[in-house]
Amino acid sequence: MEAQAHVEEFSHTIPLMHDEINRGVDSSTLGTTTFFQTCFNGLNALSGVGILSIPYALASGGWLSLILLLAVAFISFYTGLLIQRCMDVDSNIRTYPDISERAFGNNGKMIVSILMSIELYLVATGFLILEGDNLQNLFPNIGFEILGLRIGGKQSFTIIVGLIVLPSVWFDNMSILSYISVSGILACVIIIGSILWVGAFDGVGFHGTQTILNWSGIPTSLSLYTFCFSAHLVFPTLYTSMKDKRRFSNALAICYLFCTITYTSMATLGCLMFGSKVQSQITLNLPIDKLSSRVAVYTTLISPLSKYALMVRPILDATENWFPCDYSKSPLRFVMKTSLVISTIVAALALPFFGYLMSIVGACLSVTASILLPCLCYLKISGTYRRFGFELVIIGGIMLMGILVAVLGTYTSLVQLIEHL
Repeated sequence: MEAQAHVEEFSHTIPLMHDEINRGVDSSTLGTTTFFQTCFNGLNALSGVGILSIPYALASGGWLSLILLLAVAFISFYTGLLIQRCMDVDSNIRTYPDISERAFGNNGKMIVSILMSIELYLVATGFLILEGDNLQNLFPNIGFEILGLRIGGKQSFTIIVGLIVLPSVWFDNMSILSYISVSGILACVIIIGSILWVGAFDGVGFHGTQTILNWSGIPTSLSLYTFCFSAHLVFPTLYTSMKDKRRFSNALAICYLFCTITYTSMATLGCLMFGSKVQSQITLNLPIDKLSSRVAVYTTLISPLSKYALMVRPILDATENWFPCDYSKSPLRFVMKTSLVISTIVAALALPFFGYLMSIVGACLSVTASILLPCLCYLKISGTYRRFGFELVIIGGIMLMGILVAVLGTYTSLVQLIEHL
């Protein structure tokens, strides 16, 4: 009788364990970050350097392109939910490449791993370019000479910033990174407030002239809008690290709502102040002799520092799969992290055009990772592609838009980059 009771108890336990696994919160995959820590990390991943280029994006496409900004925000949020649905299918799915492996096998995983690493690598490189540009704007006469070799101010600042962010890459705990993320979120709010002050009280005003619609600039606008809302490669990491994964969609909604408001506000402010003359980074338009401008520029320097480690984390996670299970305790891990940072410094020195680089990333890689791949993987994993319905029509329309943005945006961005090389 006692043995039978144990069997009955175990038979009741199995369905409960199965339910927990299906909800993605089984004991083997419990994360360490709370709901609010996940929100901080998500906000930091979505907001940041994109807020500086969003006025340039609006200036390129005209006022009506604000509609496209809102559309991209909604589509990006929806595809983020598709990633969550894919991960809910199997608790063993922990990374973006894992999703593609479940959908398309080892070949799919390899292709996505390569694309993911390239995009995040270029984004991290863009952070360093941004830092070098703004520091040179603040201190134009700074330079160094080492062993008879003259290093200009921008190059010097790029190297220094790369060395500053290096320690943050050594952290593995996402809870620790959430505290760093708070500084990035506050930085975005301070930047908007400072630029508003420049326009309202420091003599710049809101007299910029801007077209209603510029068809030739729409590809650039869409590319940059997509880049601004592209953090999908980080979403699986955020989801896996979360204690209560059932609340991930709520955290995602908060992140997108906040970022949509901040991006729209900054885009409108920038165009009202500088119109079509706004540069690829709005901080380069600010009168540097004003205190509020300096506050904006100095605060701008914080955001990339807070985001760098979060962006390269998926690259490091994917790299770990190439090594034995004891890789996490090996000195080789430290060497790999350090080498990754050094290589982005070298890339930033070789590609000093921030706006065009981000446009290419948004058009080609961000569209692929944020729009096309989530749709394709969800259709395959869920089997939705087998039955015609409203959801299939919506996803098909999103994919069609994504393909157009990828083709037109990449072509336009490459032409602009080649012209300025």
